[in-house]
Amino acid sequence: VANLLWSYSAMGIVDKKLFLSFMPTAGKLIDSDTNQGLANIAWAYAVADVDAPTLFNAHFINKCVEKGSGFEIEHYRQLHQWHLWQTKEKSNSRLPVDFQERCYDIFISEEPTVSKLQDDVVAQLLHIGLETKEEVLVGSGYRIDAIVKVNGKTIGIEVDGPHHFIRKGRFPLGSTILKRRQV
Repeated sequence: VANLLWSYSAMGIVDKKLFLSFMPTAGKLIDSDTNQGLANIAWAYAVADVDAPTLFNAHFINKCVEKGSGFEIEHYRQLHQWHLWQTKEKSNSRLPVDFQERCYDIFISEEPTVSKLQDDVVAQLLHIGLETKEEVLVGSGYRIDAIVKVNGKTIGIEVDGPHHFIRKGRFPLGSTILKRRQV
């Protein structure tokens, strides 16, 4: 179930009815889920933006904490994004502070990669005389591709090339959906 929900979310398929229908089953499987399963479920529901208080409750949090040191780097990143989503939803389901900090630290530790398209966009911004800062870390832990000042206002620019989309570039992937919402 966890991998199925993750697959749908990763591809940007975020049908609310689908996620609501899997909520009871996902909840029953929390005790037997692997670390990857817990992280995948959390991330999938965050991407789908489906409130699931019966799934993400004290029991879910306790399982995450119990399995804490067994999570891989990608799982901590997913749990950081889930935590951001829970915070936005004003949910009572939050990771303990030390666990949150570990997730955040791991989330921001990834070295940014700059695409050729991003280089081209920044070059054009510089060419028209805009002072540009690249890969700016913001409070959520995400990095904005570029920041410029225009008429005294700071504007963030995300350069979403073709690898951010699926189906002939028309639909954003789950990671793009989530970043747009959380930045």
